[in-house]
Amino acid sequence: MDTKKEVLSILDEVLSLGGAAAQFDLDTPLLGALPDLDSMAVVGLINIIEEHFGFVIEDDEIDGSTFASVGSLVEFVDGKLAARG
Repeated sequence: MDTKKEVLSILDEVLSLGGAAAQFDLDTPLLGALPDLDSMAVVGLINIIEEHFGFVIEDDEIDGSTFASVGSLVEFVDGKLAARG
């Protein structure tokens, strides 16, 4: 599974970016850089990530740094997948 590709697809869907997320790399900033990524979009993003990857994200597992960049979000998802086994 290509976690980065999957995360970018989810970002594109949730934020209605029209395919623009495919051009993002791991260093692309998210929170504070994408106007569409507000608090409600973060909640939607968390829900879709949980459904897509099949794990639960607890409130104390995430903070703003999780959504700082594409790379930090991919790293978080990879960590959750690894912990799931």
